[in-house]
Amino acid sequence: MKHTSLFIACVCVASLFTACQSDVDYQPWSKEKAQAWYESHPYRAGCNFQPSTAINQIEMWQSSTFDAATIDRELGWAEELGFNLMRVYLSSVVWQNEPEAFKAHINEYLTIAESHGIKTLFVFFDDCWNPESAYGEQPAPQPGIHNSGWVQDPAVSLRADTATLFPILEQYVKDVMTTFKDDERIWMWDLYNEPGNSGHKMTSMPLLRNVFRWARECQVSQPLTVGVWFMECPELNAFQLANSDIISYHNYSNPDNHRQCIDTLRQYERPMVCTEYMARRNGSYFQTILPLLKEHNVAAINWGFVSGKTNTIFAWDEPMPEAQEPPLWFHDIFRQDHTPFNIEEVNTIQRVMLP
Repeated sequence: MKHTSLFIACVCVASLFTACQSDVDYQPWSKEKAQAWYESHPYRAGCNFQPSTAINQIEMWQSSTFDAATIDRELGWAEELGFNLMRVYLSSVVWQNEPEAFKAHINEYLTIAESHGIKTLFVFFDDCWNPESAYGEQPAPQPGIHNSGWVQDPAVSLRADTATLFPILEQYVKDVMTTFKDDERIWMWDLYNEPGNSGHKMTSMPLLRNVFRWARECQVSQPLTVGVWFMECPELNAFQLANSDIISYHNYSNPDNHRQCIDTLRQYERPMVCTEYMARRNGSYFQTILPLLKEHNVAAINWGFVSGKTNTIFAWDEPMPEAQEPPLWFHDIFRQDHTPFNIEEVNTIQRVMLP
């Protein structure tokens, strides 16, 4: 997910924020409620979690490939690091094909995560990577290609007919959120990952508006968010900031840029979560960014955990089809045999997260 400087994006949307009031039926939490909620939890950090045996959201959740044993093993490694939060993508495709089994798998995942002391932040929609998706057998990874099998949700071919699509998506969101609306194993709901990505830009606004409305109508006990990430659609960013209970954002840049981003977002006077960071090639490292986030009490969620089918050890824009492993991993922490890419990173995470 290639990003323009989020600091610049934040500056661009700051002037729009006050004019962009929430237009959904239920208003966001007050700043006081959001702050009290955040302060009631310990400092949280973790990663965007996808088991190494799943290439995308569909393969993670459908019954034929749901891999509880790998989830349990890898979340155990997260517990050893001191991680206590995972951001996990859901799948409308799986829900449409097996809704009850899908919810049962969510419950099973949450049970496993809770056994390791880990809360979860679930993500509904996503504008990133491959435009089409299908239930059933997923493609094999393309060697050396970052996220070669990750899919947008909903599929691009469905988006033009909103009269057909939106009622289905509304039912999906409300079914899942109503089922788990008071589940304390869920820390937060991230309603839409990177709206406007993959060239969608402002065409993502109708779904963004609607998913906030659908979620508010469920009156869940957990806070809602959609992270800001991109400078070229300031109206999207302003809407996200105006409607989120907790401010979230993505930043894969160096410490100086990241610090500026934090300082800029502080003006909204809400707790903050960095829901994506850590791209070694870009100067975003555990050793520098995680202590910075802890210092500013910003919850930290890096991209990637165990190297596997997603191939996110390779960079977004640097395919290496002949390489088994790049000399500098882009994302991820562990190989599938539990050996780390860099033991100093493991030591840093444990120093920050363990008592």
